Amino acid sequence: LAQVSKVYDANGNKIATFYDQYRKSVPLSSVPLVMQKALIDTEDVRYYEHNGLDIRAAFRALLSNGSSGGVSQGGSTIPQQYVKNVLIQNARTKAQREAAIADTLARKIKEARYAIYLEQHFTKSQILDRYLNIVYFGDGAYGIGAAAKHYFDEPVQDLTLVQSALLAGLVQSPEAYNPRYYPEAAKSRRDVVLS
Repeated sequence: LAQVSKVYDANGNKIATFYDQYRKSVPLSSVPLVMQKALIDTEDVRYYEHNGLDIRAAFRALLSNGSSGGVSQGGSTIPQQYVKNVLIQNARTKAQREAAIADTLARKIKEARYAIYLEQHFTKSQILDRYLNIVYFGDGAYGIGAAAKHYFDEPVQDLTLVQSALLAGLVQSPEAYNPRYYPEAAKSRRDVVLS
């Protein structure tokens, strides 16, 4: 994953920082269990029960979206969301990026195939670790390490329950729930996560 590059002078003083994406990768062991649970409970409640696909969630989303005439619910699991993020990260052309975010059945099938593969070759902890380090939390923060620093000026291991709930809530719609611009929406979403 793209990381922050830092330039230091001869005395060890930082003089510049460069990045396309503000990211601070951290091991899952540094992420408080409350943050892990908040994200799983919010994004993929049956994470430890499925094999990469949650058929019930996908079916529920299909019915809900069909009756609403648009996309009102997602049915993607954490492995599927991870796959989508990887495909976006690896997109080198505009066409590849558009394919990675296209609202098509073909894209969803591709993500599902890769998600099943992930589940067969990685542990749930390894998938969650990778997901937490790639997911976008809004306001330029990629990954949980950058989000903790950006929003709370805290190392990830010091996140509280309330902070974890706010960050977990951002994943659904990072711009709509951005606490800097939409504090009431962010608080409301945080309260949903807490409940």
